[in-house]
Amino acid sequence: MRKILICLIIIFSFVTLYGENNKNVILGIDLFLIEGYKKYIGKNIGLITNQTGITSKLTANIDEMYKHNEINLVALYCPEHGIRGASRASETIKNEIDSRTNLPIISLYGKYKKPTEEMLKEIDVLIYDIQDIGVRTYTYIYTMAYAMEASKEFNKEFLVLDRPIAMYGNLVDGNILEEEFSSFIGLYPIPYIYGMTVGELAVYLNTEFNINANLSVIKMENYNHEMDFSNTNALWIPTSPHIPTEDTSYYYATTGSIGELGTISNGVGYTMPFKLIGQEWIDSHKLETNLNKLNLEGVKFREFHYKPFYTSLKDKIVNGVQVMITDKKRFKPFITQLHILYELNKLENNPGFLDKQLKKNNLNMFDKSFGTDKIRKAILDGKTVDEIVKSYEKDLEDFKKKREKYLLYE
Repeated sequence: MRKILICLIIIFSFVTLYGENNKNVILGIDLFLIEGYKKYIGKNIGLITNQTGITSKLTANIDEMYKHNEINLVALYCPEHGIRGASRASETIKNEIDSRTNLPIISLYGKYKKPTEEMLKEIDVLIYDIQDIGVRTYTYIYTMAYAMEASKEFNKEFLVLDRPIAMYGNLVDGNILEEEFSSFIGLYPIPYIYGMTVGELAVYLNTEFNINANLSVIKMENYNHEMDFSNTNALWIPTSPHIPTEDTSYYYATTGSIGELGTISNGVGYTMPFKLIGQEWIDSHKLETNLNKLNLEGVKFREFHYKPFYTSLKDKIVNGVQVMITDKKRFKPFITQLHILYELNKLENNPGFLDKQLKKNNLNMFDKSFGTDKIRKAILDGKTVDEIVKSYEKDLEDFKKKREKYLLYE
């Protein structure tokens, strides 16, 4: 009787997690561990991952693969922020040994961002399993792209274990990056918010930019583009130190590039990263009033005052607004970011946050983040947001049409 009871509990647990009638999204890593691994039996595997590489049971992909009798995991590779996600943005990551498995952890955010032949000599297959947020400036997708290039160059297989988009899956917003502004915060001419899972994006990049890697994707089950992360029933692991919750992705897409200026606070350094816009000189009430007059879809603004705990504004009283998203499906983060910049530039006591106060390095990073210098120049020239949007609208529509061919989900 006891054995029967135990068996029933195990079966019930399996059905609860993976059953046909259950609408929880089943992640690529879960399907790999159930069935997908069989294609790679006898092959040496290298895993590109970080702290977000967890199963639906919250176990680490590293641990699950390492202890599996038929998966030969021989090396780990990590992106920006490191294998455990503890390092600051832009901090160089060093090679190390994983204390739990004794496997080498090879940095792809240090001296090399693209794997060398030496880095891949022990492996047959590179597997990529990292949660992303779906914004062009977030560097993990370029770690993936460089690894795909290396896998082609050195004749390795490449497998993506797919994960949900953090934001609403059909949200595509923003300008297309111009080639001369290509960098590790924007390598390809894609929109600021591209509306694709990492698996879909991998197929898109592989085809459209002739990477031609030996690429496979293990799709999720029960996922569709009408979802955002909160609809998947998956649990969010912070993708980097300042993205603590899934909804932070929307705010990062709204104020992240503004933060590159160094002259405006976007809440990083306070308890609300990317959810604030502030500076000592800002008239909070006027900025709140002017932004709310626009009646932007899916967002409101509220006067806010705070003292950052770090950054250049540490312990200073900062005046500004809190960005408050009211409808994720109607909200347009990139266009909202343009309106914020436009209204900040209009304020009477603006000391030149977009030109006179701007250091050269910050100017370069701001333009790279936007994938162009035209937006900064247009705002300084007094062009309206509608005029700016019209300047990239056709390119964005062209991308949307191409994107449709590469979607793996409805």
